[in-house]
Amino acid sequence: MPTSATQVFPVYLYDYFARGYELVTGHPADSFEYVRGETLLSTNRESFAIMMAYFVVIFGGQVVMKNFKPIRANFLFQLHNFVLTVISGGLLLLFLEQIVPIVREHGVFYSVCNSGAWTQPLELLYYLNYLTKYYELIDTVFLVLRKKKLEFLHYYHHSLTMLLCFTQLNGRTAVSYVPITLNLAVHVLMYYYYWRASCGVKIWWKKYLTLFQITQFIIDLGFVYFCTYTYFATAYYPHLPNMGTCTGTETAALFGCGLLSSYLLLFIQFFFKTYTKKPVAGQAAPAKKTA
Repeated sequence: MPTSATQVFPVYLYDYFARGYELVTGHPADSFEYVRGETLLSTNRESFAIMMAYFVVIFGGQVVMKNFKPIRANFLFQLHNFVLTVISGGLLLLFLEQIVPIVREHGVFYSVCNSGAWTQPLELLYYLNYLTKYYELIDTVFLVLRKKKLEFLHYYHHSLTMLLCFTQLNGRTAVSYVPITLNLAVHVLMYYYYWRASCGVKIWWKKYLTLFQITQFIIDLGFVYFCTYTYFATAYYPHLPNMGTCTGTETAALFGCGLLSSYLLLFIQFFFKTYTKKPVAGQAAPAKKTA
């Protein structure tokens, strides 16, 4: 239980979460421990099997749906997006409640690099966030049922984000909270957008949601590149300027850097492809409005 000086919100949300967790699982929240090979979905075999099943379902589903009319499933689609809006918002608040006191008391560097910042409550939240990535795969199933085009960015991002959370959980990278909290903030807005749009509400800020996603990856990369650099500099090139070692495995660090870099490039490409319209051949581009 936090003190009044470290409490982030008027009430300690984690207490309510812990009661709900025990009610659902039958185990106290403070007894959770992520154990590779024992905890559900904690092995390479499980994660890769589900990823392969995901690709079989979506691409096989496209073949099957060629013989059928689109299935809108509006109510289920709305419910799915509403549930993910609530889950993302709840997890975001729980993460902030745990992270903010650590940053206040020890500073940003400690929070992203010290093993002490990998607490038991955060480990449980990291694990639950990882599980949501499996549920989010249903996003693509709705696209298949509706006979929408599957963009490479969509299934690449959905499938590999699941693996990203898996590797960081196994690697115990303290900096994980940065991309996770930013991603949860994006998902609150994104799933709210899809929920309201599916209800027939016109929302004008979709373009800015993509810009938010791009900004998210820029911030993510600033943190993960820094943490990876200072770790490798300390471990292998101590003559280089560094701030000391950083907790987490080398595999997790390198995978995170590589994947987040690819996300940034793909989202920038998507933004220009979607929101930068080229004039039709033989037609002059319309004049831009000026103030």
